[in-house]
Amino acid sequence: MSPASTIRRPGRRESEAQATRDALIRGALELFTKRGYAGVGTEEIVARARVTRGALYHHFTDKRDLFRAAFERVEGELMDRIGARMEATDDPWELMLAGMRSFLDACEEPSVKQIALTDAPSVLGWQEWREIDNRHGLGLTRAALQGAVDAGVLRPIAVEPMAHLFVAALSEAAFVIAYSDHPRKARAEVEAALVHLVQGLRA
Repeated sequence: MSPASTIRRPGRRESEAQATRDALIRGALELFTKRGYAGVGTEEIVARARVTRGALYHHFTDKRDLFRAAFERVEGELMDRIGARMEATDDPWELMLAGMRSFLDACEEPSVKQIALTDAPSVLGWQEWREIDNRHGLGLTRAALQGAVDAGVLRPIAVEPMAHLFVAALSEAAFVIAYSDHPRKARAEVEAALVHLVQGLRA
């Protein structure tokens, strides 16, 4: 028997279950983005996903659990886009700036602003929101800083704590943009401040 023939492929039932779960997340994400967590009921979500309430509670404990999955989807897709933009350059300094600017650009996107920056901290609580945020964003930040240190672009630093501090700074910058009456102006100001901050670490 060839190795390929022993690979387990998802059965029809598993594929249908995954499609149902994805439909629920996608429908919830669209509705939460438009009206916020408090403005959306589970009846609307199952109608948008074209599934039953039983299907919702088969895959998720409650509305909050579904919101967590929608938030994870927003964070995961955002980090994929940022990672792709960072991979487009080989220069360690430009790579860091590309990642930072890509993140700041996303802060004006409706799903990021509403789900990640407005609802998630209150719905999930600060601790769980930070844990999910760090899980998605910390790796890219750590890798960018380590690459810059290894290339001699940044002076020798303790990369792990600096990565945590920089993620926190980016999160605070995101809140500044999201809650500003003039987001474009706020985005330009926080970018300048963050670049100045990182320039202080240059070798």
